[in-house]
Formats: sequence, C-alpha cells, structure tokens
Amino acid sequence: MNDKKNTRILNAAVVVAALGYFVDIYDLLLFSIVRVPSLVSMGLTGDTLTNEGIYILNAQMLGLLIGGLVWGVLGDKKGRLSVLFGSIFIYSIANIANGFVESTDAYAFWRFIAGFGLAGELGAGITLVAEIMPKEKRGYATTIVASIGVSGAVVAY
Repeated sequence: MNDKKNTRILNAAVVVAALGYFVDIYDLLLFSIVRVPSLVSMGLTGDTLTNEGIYILNAQMLGLLIGGLVWGVLGDKKGRLSVLFGSIFIYSIANIANGFVESTDAYAFWRFIAGFGLAGELGAGITLVAEIMPKEKRGYATTIVASIGVSGAVVAY
C-alpha cells in the first residue's frame, strides 16, 4: 500500500511539472502570436505599435530574468513544491488580468508579472522531479516533463 501511494505521489509530481511547463511554453508562444493583434485592438498602429510591442515584450523578459533568480533562491529555501504551485498561481493570475488591460503600461505590468511567475515553474518542476524520482527513473521522468512542455508550443501555434 505504501509503495502504491508513493508511486502515485511521484506520478502526480511528474504530471504537475509537465502540465506547468506545457502552460509556460504555451503562454510564451501564444503571447508572441497575439501581441500585435491585441495592440491593434487597443488602437495602436505603425511605429507606436512596434515600440509598445517591444516595451511589453521587454517587460516580460525582465520578469523572466528576475523571476528565475527569485524563484531559484526560494526553491532552495522554501522547497520546490511551494515554488512550483506559487509560480503557477502567479502567472495564472497575471494571464487572467491580461485579458482586462486597457493600456500598454498595464499590459507591460501584467506581462512582467506573468514572466516572473513563468520563470519559476520549469526550474522548480524539473528539479523537484529529478530530486524525488528514483535514480533509474529520473531520466524518463524529466523527458516526460520536457516533452509535454515543449508540445505546448505546438498547441499554441
């Protein structure tokens, strides 16, 4: 019974990490696909459209950079599981908020927050899986996480 419960917990960790990474990649690609149409719907055109799009993308990249550093430290101090769920929660809230933005500054702010959250998921998820899986299954588990994660790009496209 204990081995069965242990196996379920290990499998759940792989599934959560894989689905979290799937959403990470899906979000990053989808944002690149919808960025221009969303800015056009806000009334932007020409150079303003390009400049504001770059500004928002840079905000997201800055969030990814800072988030990677912060979540990495938090993962070591507070545990991978709390970072995994915390980062998923943050980027989920940010993505919902993105649907309600009415200015490019608000858009950039929420993309920064989304980037911050996105940065924590893969690092925490893949490290958690690698730490808890038995040595002989570690490679398979991380391959599953990466494969399902990268398929997020295919679905987003």
